[in-house]
Formats: sequence, C-alpha cells, structure tokens
Amino acid sequence: MRSMLLLGVFAFALTVWRPSLAGEVLLRGQFEGRSNHVASGAATVEKTASGAMVVLGEDFDFDGGPDPKVGFGGDGVYDKSSQLEALRSNTGRQEYVIPSSIDPAKYNEIYIWCERYSVPLGVAKLK
Repeated sequence: MRSMLLLGVFAFALTVWRPSLAGEVLLRGQFEGRSNHVASGAATVEKTASGAMVVLGEDFDFDGGPDPKVGFGGDGVYDKSSQLEALRSNTGRQEYVIPSSIDPAKYNEIYIWCERYSVPLGVAKLK
C-alpha cells in the first residue's frame, strides 16, 4: 500500500512539475510553396539547452514531392552545405537538430528542398 501511495505522489509531481521542452525562439517564419508545390505552416529556429534546432509547427503541411530535404538559404538562394536531413513527414510538428557547424544567424530562410531536381518545394522567410 505504501509503495502505491509513493507511486501516486510521484506521478502527481510529474504532472504538476513539467520542465518546458520548448526552446527560446530566435527566428520565425511561415512556409509558402514553390515550384508548383503547396507548403504552409510555421517554422522556427530555437535555442535549447542542448543546442539549436529547426522546428516545423503543428500546422506544417506540404503536398509532397520527390526527395525533400530541410535546410537553410538566404535571399532566395539555397545553401546545400546547410542541409539538415530528409523531411520526416508531410504534416505536423517536427524537430531537426542544427549541427554546431551551421550558424543559423547567417540565413534568413528555411527550405524544403528537392535534392533530386535541385528546386525549392517550400520556403519560410525568417524574421
């Protein structure tokens, strides 16, 4: 009985005290489709305790396309060296770790990039 009581107290404490997993938002933007594709939803660059990440919002939606990758660019030009990884899903919240070798402050756009045909599929201008 005592162990059940302790488990209950512990479970209650976890639901009341829950550290935030969200990071500090450094940059934000909204996706727009490119190359006859449809893309929408929020994108942010966030600083967390473990580094920086690109976060695609719950409202992220992409109509699909061949070989989509997530990366950065600036002023309408995609930087292939900034590529993070393949897009995991066409919808919903997704997080992509930004390696320390990439400085997100150097960019003002997040891309969904078609690696196969070297064209943008969606771009979020960052502010």
